Amino acid sequence: MNKKGLSILMRTKMRPGNDPSKLPSFSPLSNEINQMMTDPPRKQRSIDDSRSNFSASGNHYERNFDIVKESMGLAISLNKTESLDVVLDDFSEGYFSLSNENRKKLVTVLAKEYDLNRIQVRELLKQYLGLELRSGNEGESSNVDDENMFSTFYRIERNLRQALKPTYNVLFERLNNHPAGLKFLSLLRADILSFLGEENIPCLRALDSCLKEKLSAWLSPAVLELHQITWDDSASLLEKIVTYEAVHPISNLLDLKRRLGVGRRCFGYFHPAIPGEPLIFIEVALMKNVAQTIQEVLLDVPSIPEHEAACALFYSISSTQPGLAGINLGKFLIKRMITLVKRDMPQVSTFATLSPIPGFMQWLLSKLASQSVMAKVDNMEQPTGGPGSAFQENLFEPDEERMLKNSSPVTYAGKNGMEVMLNLLTSKNYEWTSSAELLSALKPPLMRLCARYLLQEKKRGKALDSVANFHLQNGAMVERLNWMADRSEKGLHQSGGIMVNYVYRLEYIEQYAQSYFSTGHIHASCDIRHYIMKEPEETTGSTGEEPALQ
Repeated sequence: MNKKGLSILMRTKMRPGNDPSKLPSFSPLSNEINQMMTDPPRKQRSIDDSRSNFSASGNHYERNFDIVKESMGLAISLNKTESLDVVLDDFSEGYFSLSNENRKKLVTVLAKEYDLNRIQVRELLKQYLGLELRSGNEGESSNVDDENMFSTFYRIERNLRQALKPTYNVLFERLNNHPAGLKFLSLLRADILSFLGEENIPCLRALDSCLKEKLSAWLSPAVLELHQITWDDSASLLEKIVTYEAVHPISNLLDLKRRLGVGRRCFGYFHPAIPGEPLIFIEVALMKNVAQTIQEVLLDVPSIPEHEAACALFYSISSTQPGLAGINLGKFLIKRMITLVKRDMPQVSTFATLSPIPGFMQWLLSKLASQSVMAKVDNMEQPTGGPGSAFQENLFEPDEERMLKNSSPVTYAGKNGMEVMLNLLTSKNYEWTSSAELLSALKPPLMRLCARYLLQEKKRGKALDSVANFHLQNGAMVERLNWMADRSEKGLHQSGGIMVNYVYRLEYIEQYAQSYFSTGHIHASCDIRHYIMKEPEETTGSTGEEPALQ
């Protein structure tokens, strides 16, 4: 093992792979080191590691809350530029020295005591509403009285704009101009989102909205740098790729080297204020055709030379900053990456994903459980077989239900197909995946229901699935469902092993993104639409039909 590999290994707590038997093993030394390491939750570990960077040079004890609060007030009110950097350093160190409870208390103080001055806003509104607007428009006004009238309007409007800015904006803006301040703001927002997850506090919701707006402006594509990440990059950067990979955990050093080697690409967006750490990164496989299983991407050595590749397949997009949630950097990263690959490899004509469907199984199990309960209630209320509840729905076609009931062992028996499927999908160790007969019986209903979930299940007019919504709002179309594409425990838990290909057709990206944004219109291939031809149409948005990939 070379020095870089050992450095990454020692710095990073590797997670075991989903199927270690299919991956090359470590050397005896690295295996021994791996066994000695424990692995806390990945997201929490990365946040905690980032926080420790702020206090690495300071004392590791909790400061007095009132002192940190006073430091925060100085960071907002101080006018002496020469002292401001010292105060901001003191505040950021003090903030991360606090316990979680005191950090929540402090940001609540920030949200309430440094909010906008509503008395001033009301007074300005009264002044504004008290002005009389003469007939005619501004362009036709030429006399002195009209000029004076509009001058008063402009003055009050300017004062209103200023009064509507919360005082804590000053802290955000000063931190953004401070070394390491952007990283601090990202971590601060991660805390705010965590607090809001525990309790919906209106003043914190307003604070978060303001900070998110600021971060969105400061992280515009114009200031972000696209960098191809390779094995030649620093060990500290490669460690972060291992740590933050959220879709398909990196199993070992050989897995990492393979993802950065021949036939593979990894691109990251970097900000000058957070050097050496990507805000978001995307992993790409150069292939002959669009992959149908994740094993083809993660486990197989590229079977063709790069110059023969016709498809760039995005198989993982990971954000490294929980505090940037809701800020769509992925959209710009995908577009920049497509431009770069197209420039360097003009023969690549297809840009597609092999994506997880993280919400499908949760939605399906909830649907199956609720329908089973309704069926039992109806049987009790209508013992003679009268009409059922208006909310009751049979999720199966007759042939699907018959085949599933005939194929299921007695241990998974139920009164109807929905009970049988619920029993199978909730079985221990996913035993149904070991039976060819059960896989054959489950495939038709699961693929059809998955297509329905992606295309017809909506939230506020947009796709219910978070990954689907991400790609659709970026201008992709739903191309193909892939059966048993991810047999890992995570893949079976999330989507019963099903994965989906989204395709980015370069000439239609903007058109598809706009139609999805404005109407919820989802573009899908003929293959996908075939699954749901008998399903009822949704009123919240339609699906467009497109030809399938050849």
